[in-house]
Amino acid sequence: MINVELLSQCCKIPGAPGFEQPIREFIIDQLDGLVDEISLDPMGSIIAVKKGSEDQRVMIAAHMDEIGFIATHVDEDGFVRFHTLGGFDPKTLTAQRVIIHGKKDIIGVMGCKPIHIMTPEERGKALKTTDYFIDTGLPVNEVKKIVEVGSPITRERELIEMGDMVNAKSLDNRVSVFILLETLRALKSKKVPYDIYAVFTVQEEIGLRGAIAASSGIDPDYAINLDVTLANDMPGAAPHERVTDMGKGTAIKILDGMTVCDYRMVRFMKEVATKNKIAHQMELLPAGGTDTAGMQRHSNGGSIAGGISIPCRYLHQVIEMVNKKDVKASIDLLKNCLLQINKYNWDFR
Repeated sequence: MINVELLSQCCKIPGAPGFEQPIREFIIDQLDGLVDEISLDPMGSIIAVKKGSEDQRVMIAAHMDEIGFIATHVDEDGFVRFHTLGGFDPKTLTAQRVIIHGKKDIIGVMGCKPIHIMTPEERGKALKTTDYFIDTGLPVNEVKKIVEVGSPITRERELIEMGDMVNAKSLDNRVSVFILLETLRALKSKKVPYDIYAVFTVQEEIGLRGAIAASSGIDPDYAINLDVTLANDMPGAAPHERVTDMGKGTAIKILDGMTVCDYRMVRFMKEVATKNKIAHQMELLPAGGTDTAGMQRHSNGGSIAGGISIPCRYLHQVIEMVNKKDVKASIDLLKNCLLQINKYNWDFR
C-alpha cells in the first residue's frame, strides 16, 4: 500500500529545528530525477520545482524539522541540561532515550529526581521540562569533549508496523515529507498545468519560520500544506472533540488555530476527493498552527491556501501513530489536486 521502508527512513533521520542538515541531504537525494530544479533558500528550506505548462505557481509545503532539544550546559558530573525546540508535554520525556549530536553522536537517557525520594508535595506536582537532565553514561571529561553548548538533540525510536498502523517518532511531520516525495514520484511522467514548488520547510515547530521566508520568495498563487492533525478518536472523547478519526481517510483542513482556509480551496479539495472516490473527512483543529498560515499570508498579497492533513494519534510523543490507508489517501488527493487545479473556477462566488 505504501513504502514503509522509505517512511521509516524519513522518520529516523535527525533534523531538529535549525539543524535540519541530515534530513535535508536525504530528501535531496530522494528528489533526484523527480523535478526540474532543486535549490535551497537562505534559511535552508528545499525548493524543488516541477515545471508546468501555464503561468501559475502552486506551493506545497511539508516541514522537515522535528521537535527536539538543544544542549545548554554540561555539569561537573557530566549530566547535560537542555532547552526544548518545539512543544513538549513534559511527562512524555520520562524513560526516553535521546541522541546528542555533538562532535559525534552519543546516546543519552532522560533522567529526573526518583519518585522514591520525592516529598509528598513534589509527587503531587506536574514535572517541568527543566526538571529533566540527560545522562550519557560517560565520564564528565568525555562528555565535555563531545557535547558543546548548542549541540542539537533528537529522540531515539524505531518505526514499527501495528496492523494497518505505523508507529514512530517524528511522524509529525516526516509522514508529510514522505507524502510529498511519493506524490512527486507519481507525477514524474505526467504533465502538470502549473509550476509546482515542492518546499520542504525548516523551523516549523518553532514558529513556521521556514514557510514564511519561502513563501515571500516564491509568491505562490495557490498553496497546499501537508501536516498531521489530531486524531482524538480514543476512549473518553466526545464526538465533537475527535477532530479526525484514524482510518477514515485524509483530512481536508477547514481551519486551525492560525488559519481559516480559503473556502474555494476547501471546496475544490472536496470535489476532487469525491470525484476520484478518495476517502476523506473534514478537519477543524481549534488550537495549534501549521505552515498553511505562513503560505496564506506571507506571499505577495496572499495566496489561495488550504491543507491536507493526516490523522495522527499521540502527537509530539515518540509513539505517534498514523493509518497507512490515510497516508495513501493523502497522496492520492494531493496528486489529483495538482493535476486538476487549472480546471476549477477560482472566482469568488
